[in-house]
Amino acid sequence: MNDFFSVGSPIVAGTLLVLILLSVVTWSIALFKLWKQLQDGRRKRIFNDAFWAAHNWHEAAEVAKSGEGDLARLAQAGFAELNNLNAEQQDLQHQGAPQDVLERMLRQQVQNIQRYHERGLSELATIGSTAPFVGLFGTVWGIMHALQDIGKSGSASLDVVAGPIGEALIATAIGIATALPAVLAYNYFLRRLRLNITELENFAHDFLRLALKHNFKV
Repeated sequence: MNDFFSVGSPIVAGTLLVLILLSVVTWSIALFKLWKQLQDGRRKRIFNDAFWAAHNWHEAAEVAKSGEGDLARLAQAGFAELNNLNAEQQDLQHQGAPQDVLERMLRQQVQNIQRYHERGLSELATIGSTAPFVGLFGTVWGIMHALQDIGKSGSASLDVVAGPIGEALIATAIGIATALPAVLAYNYFLRRLRLNITELENFAHDFLRLALKHNFKV
């Protein structure tokens, strides 16, 4: 590690340190989100099977109370809104046709879940787009520093030029190596999020249909 940072300029060494820290952040976010995704996927499958295996609407409400995961939170919010509608709430939030009120609440809940799962994506996108430029900055600075030393020495032979220039190019390589996993992780989790939101919207549509069938009563 000491040899890795033994470059001619402290600016280049600092740039390499920043890139390594960004790489650590990238892998930390990616591994955490992957673990959460696997956990949420298992909970979603368990709740989905239990909810649609319910024999009636009231039993489905009981399943939702003990459920976990995104679908369960959406169902819990839906049944809570139905209870408020049945209680004849008089505030502005619950005024309007029951179908419109329930649909708006389900849509808001889907958006809340989406915002929750979007956490970390902006960081991955930022690292993926800026890391190559950070590495390029270190390379340009290192080359400039190397050329100054070469000018002072008065020698431009290959053995004098190759070493400092090669050290400077390390920053660009590390920048690309940092950006690539960040971009791949961002694209993967963004696609998974879109699929998850589609499933939530489909569930919300089915929930609204069932609520309408039961006259918006639990």
